[in-house]
Amino acid sequence: MDIRARKIYEALFALEDLREIFRHALPTGLNDNEEEQFLDGVARVETIIKELKEGKGSPLKYVEDTIELRTREEEYININAIQPGGRLTPEARKALITYGDGYSICDKCLEGRLDKIRKPPVDEFHAELAEFVGMDEARVVPGARRGFQAVASSLLERGDVVIVSDLAHYTEFLAVENVGGVIKEVPSGEKHIITGDAVAEKIELVKKELGRLPKLIIIEHFDYQFGNEHDVHGVGKVAKAYDIPFLYNGAYSVGMVPVNGKKIGADFVVGSGHKGMAAVAPSGVLATTDEWAPKVFRGSEIVGDVSDRTFKHKEPEMLGCTLMGGTLLSMMASFPRVKERVKRWEEEVEKSNYFIREFLRIEGNKILSEYPRKHTLSKVDTRNSFDKIAKTHKRRGFFLSDELKRRGIVGEFAGSTRVWELNTYGLNWDRIKYLSEVFIEIAGKYEMPVG
Repeated sequence: MDIRARKIYEALFALEDLREIFRHALPTGLNDNEEEQFLDGVARVETIIKELKEGKGSPLKYVEDTIELRTREEEYININAIQPGGRLTPEARKALITYGDGYSICDKCLEGRLDKIRKPPVDEFHAELAEFVGMDEARVVPGARRGFQAVASSLLERGDVVIVSDLAHYTEFLAVENVGGVIKEVPSGEKHIITGDAVAEKIELVKKELGRLPKLIIIEHFDYQFGNEHDVHGVGKVAKAYDIPFLYNGAYSVGMVPVNGKKIGADFVVGSGHKGMAAVAPSGVLATTDEWAPKVFRGSEIVGDVSDRTFKHKEPEMLGCTLMGGTLLSMMASFPRVKERVKRWEEEVEKSNYFIREFLRIEGNKILSEYPRKHTLSKVDTRNSFDKIAKTHKRRGFFLSDELKRRGIVGEFAGSTRVWELNTYGLNWDRIKYLSEVFIEIAGKYEMPVG
């Protein structure tokens, strides 16, 4: 562990304490007592900076009381399956510092609508978001799940059928359940890949069984279980042929992979800010076409029977405004980098395949995801390799976690040596190669054959 990483946090916290002094002072300036506090605080910062330069001092362990300092992104290589795409950019971290207050986004809200705020340029950001995913209109939402919920509650009535994948995320199920809808799953087969033909077959089966067509199709581009790529273009064509709205689930693609909803044939695009757009959780995006925007982004029509109050400028599916303060500003601050990084997706896939090739050199290791990889999220099977060691090791499955952490790798499911997921997104080539070497090294330590 390099103590300097923790010293940086300590310095940041000390600066925050200085900032707090100004938050209680008069606008005319600091009084004598506050000036004394300020100078003491500056001296503390200078001491920490001196220790930072020298790499000395005691390592900070807690933010406050029992809240532990989180340093996995600074002190380790993090291969957690769901975290890499939401790793904040420096710009997002800075935005979080200055806009962290709850209603900070509302300083200059003149129309009572989040997407109409001009300072900061939230209105422009919404327009850019829609263009970014190849759609006409967009809203920010508290996570992809709220995007599913907004579409489901707008389009469905009790008993309506929704087509999803047998690899669908549970939030798709809950969004449909909330409105009394019925789920029908498309089987992904032995290859764990959804095809347009399979979706068409399921539609025909529903039509035959119930005498009516499904009201919505929700299919993910890349699923969360295997990270496999599904035939969303084929699904888009099928949806158009049957005239059924298609919701493209881009929780593992928007912000990492180039996405154009209209070219795919989608009526709705849902993305996750904290999974793929380098934003604070919970955050996400819901985008649609001009055809569906009036329905999903409709204005309120309710009227108070005593006050006669109306809220026509508020959108019921959004429950008015959605993302406040640092959540939204983190997404906005990261957006320029996000727009650039999607152009490098092929290199991310190349790095993913490099690691998997090295990983498969260890005898007994298998990959359950499609191979070669088309995503950075992969499901691996180590039952015939590391799990054999775990059966006799005193730490059981945790031996692998111990060995990885000792070498600066975290994020795998602790204690798992059977079937588990990892994600290499955002790692540079030095880290990819080091990660590969670590697994080979651990295999060698336990005399496991390496090809």
